Formats: sequence, structure tokens, C-alpha cells
Amino acid sequence: MASFIYRSLSRSTFHCCGSRHSAVRTFALHRALCTDTDTHGAKPGPSIEEPTLTIDRSGLYQQGVHSHTKPGREFTSAMSKHLDAIIRFRGGPISVAEYMEEVLTNPTAGFYMNRDVFGVEGDFVTSPEISQMFGELIGVWSTCLWHQMGQPSQVALIELGPGRGTLMADLIRGTSKFDEFSRAVSLHLVECSPALRKLQAEKLQCVPCDKNPEQKRSKISGSAVNWYMDLSEVPRGDRLPLIIIAHEFYDALPVHQFQKTPRGWCEKLVDIGESPGEPFRFVLSPRPTTASRRYLTKRLSWATEEEKANLDHVEVCPLSFKYTSTIAKRISEDGGGALIIDYGDDGIIKDSLQAIRKHKFTPVLEDPGLADLSAHVDFRAIRHAATEAAAGRVAVYGPITQSKFLGMLGINFRLEALLNNATEEQAEALQLGYWRLVGEGPAPWVEDEKEELSQTGMGTQYKVLAVVDSSLSTPIGFEKS
Repeated sequence: MASFIYRSLSRSTFHCCGSRHSAVRTFALHRALCTDTDTHGAKPGPSIEEPTLTIDRSGLYQQGVHSHTKPGREFTSAMSKHLDAIIRFRGGPISVAEYMEEVLTNPTAGFYMNRDVFGVEGDFVTSPEISQMFGELIGVWSTCLWHQMGQPSQVALIELGPGRGTLMADLIRGTSKFDEFSRAVSLHLVECSPALRKLQAEKLQCVPCDKNPEQKRSKISGSAVNWYMDLSEVPRGDRLPLIIIAHEFYDALPVHQFQKTPRGWCEKLVDIGESPGEPFRFVLSPRPTTASRRYLTKRLSWATEEEKANLDHVEVCPLSFKYTSTIAKRISEDGGGALIIDYGDDGIIKDSLQAIRKHKFTPVLEDPGLADLSAHVDFRAIRHAATEAAAGRVAVYGPITQSKFLGMLGINFRLEALLNNATEEQAEALQLGYWRLVGEGPAPWVEDEKEELSQTGMGTQYKVLAVVDSSLSTPIGFEKS
């Protein structure tokens, strides 16, 4: 099947990505909403005059303002002011996870929410923007999985955090030659950023459907396109199978950080700094927190005694458990599979939270809202979460390196086909893109040290993991586990 797809792809031409603008990872996070309404819908009864109780507080201790607050503080961003207000209102520090969530997805000042931060003029570059080959080969994987599923007449193709929509655009463009697959697919994009939704619609060349102008379809493939805030909102049909793509989605989910102390596993928190030149600082909780007892305990239950003996720091991402559990349950009930691609490790993550601004690493607490925050993905935790949620009903493959995965999908053959029709400038871009997708370290032909970072291969840093219906055979790109 894969060889047939390669032959069809080889007849397509190279399309230049211009300056190879980057895609950004986004995600939809649940925010708790508090209401004063009666959840049971009971009608209010007749008005009853309640007795009044007055308390004399004059002799009680009056707590002052948060001790870290300094008059005349200057804020470098709207997010800095917002976080300062949250901490002062709470009367104490917030978790790293809450800090990360606010910085990235706050509706008014979040990093992803209201502006274009991508590309050479932005903050970072990801695989789909580096080369069209990446999205095309994810299309090969998706089409092969659809064949393994028995070529259902309808399938939901879901992408979590689609960025600019580049991966999905290359995927449906590359598979548009397979009419049956294109007719079967409907596109479902889980995206919380209004600015990114607009970019995705442009990239997918969305136009109104003839029969229902409110419904959008892609001119590239004719597929219907829908947007959602969260995976749980994607509609479910009568065993409507699904193919889920999560590329650089998990690394942007908020993490809790813990440190081993004589008092037990304490949580790292974010507090107001002690001087105007230090807006925020890390502090430790005085004792284990609820998050320590709940999330850390769960993660350590999956670790060996040897692993636990050598730990002094641990990073845990509860939302990765939640999303993986939801994905595994839906696959077990409706059929299909999911592909998760991200940078990380097959084991406990100790302390990986990082900030990137204008393609350079910056301090995590500096100028919040103006830099991207991300953390390495714990692939072993994802494996455990998937198997626990749907034991015996899903199979998990990987993680394997992105280099090995793309090699198994035939990236070498795709590169050769594209080079046959490329100009000299396009050939140079293709070869560099190939290296960045599957290579390791700086490209060997790059001599300018300033360009080494932007031309570094990501083939081994990124890992790939698949979760599929256990009734299916081993998906292409992986070996039988």
C-alpha cells in the first residue's frame, strides 16, 4: 500500500514554503466555571426573612497585603501585571502549571491567542514548516491506517493544536489523489486561538459550502472543516472511526514541578519577586501539596524502584494523562488510531521547562506572555495512561525516533522524487529540510556558526508514538511490539 502511495506522490511537484514560517503548538484547556445557580433547576420558594448575625471583628487579627508586594512595580507586559494581580489576590504563590497555562492561553494576553508569533520573524520553527515532506508522509501514514481499518466510508481526521494548518494542508494535498480517502475524510481542528483559526482557514483554503454557507470546506480536498475548543467537543457518530494527529501538542500542556526535600516531595511554585528588578521567582511549598499527593504519586507508581531511588526532581503533566485517556477510550469504542509526535523521552522528566523567544532560550520567568513555554514529553507516562484507560482494547507502539519513523515511511524516496523537479534553490531547501527532519546536530555543510542553531537536525530529539485499535495490525512505520 505504501509503495503505491509513494508512486502517486512522486508525480506531484515541490511547492516552496517561502521563508518556511513556523507552526505553533496550541491547545484547549478546561477552565473551571463557578456559578451561583441551582444546578438542579429548583424553583425558589417563598421569601423567608433570615435572622441577622453580626460579628465584632475589631479584636481579630487583620491580615495585611501580600508581603512580597512592592509599591511602584513596573511591568514589562500585560501578562506580568495579570500574574502579579493573581498572586496578590491569592495571598501566595501559584503552581508552575497555572503560570504556564496563563502565559500561553489567557484569552487577552496569552502568548498564542491574539498574534502571529511564527516563522523567521517569530519565535520558533517546527517540522511541518521546515519541509512539505513531513505533512505528506503523515498523510501516507493516515491513508495506510484508513486501509487497515477497512476503508470506512466516513472517518474523522482530527488534529490537536494545528498551528498555522501547514501539516494538515500538506497532508490533504498529498492524499487528494486518492479520491475514496478524500471523500471519506472530514477535518476537525482542536484550536483555542482565534488568531490561529483564521490562519488555518487561509492555509486550508476554506470556502463556504454550497448547501450550508455556515459550514466550511477546504478547496484543496473538498473536505468539510470544523473547529473546536477541546477534543471532547468533536462529535461522535455511530462508531465513526477517527485518525488523530498530535504534533507538538503535548509539549505545550502545563506541567507541575516537584523537588525532593527532607520534608518530602514539595512543589515548585511561582511567587512575586523580592525586588522591582525581579518580578517573579521560584519558591518551594513548605510541605507536600495536593498536586504532590495526586499527580506525583500516580507518576511514581509507574516507575521502577531503581528510577525512584535516583530522583530529586520530577515534572508531571496531568493534562497529558487526561488527553491520552480520552484518545484511548475513543479509539477503543469507535476504532482508528492516533499519532503523537513531540520532543521528549521514554521515561520520567526531571526539569525541562523552557522559554523560547526569537529563536533563543530565555529565562522562564522573564517577560511572561512574550515567549513560548514548553516542556519535554514523558512518553512512558503516555503509554501507561493509554493502556490503563483501555486495557486490551488499544495497542501502543513506540516511541521511536522521528528519524526512524520518517525513514520507514520512505522520506528518502520522496526527497529523490522532489529533487528531480526542483530548481537549484529549491533543491538546497529540500536537502536542508530533509536534514532537519531526520539528521542530528548541525548540518555538516553549514560553516556559519550563527546559522548552526537554525539548521540543526531534530531526527533524534523528536519521538513518535502510536495508539491504535487493538484489532488492527501493526501500523506502518512501527515494528510489532
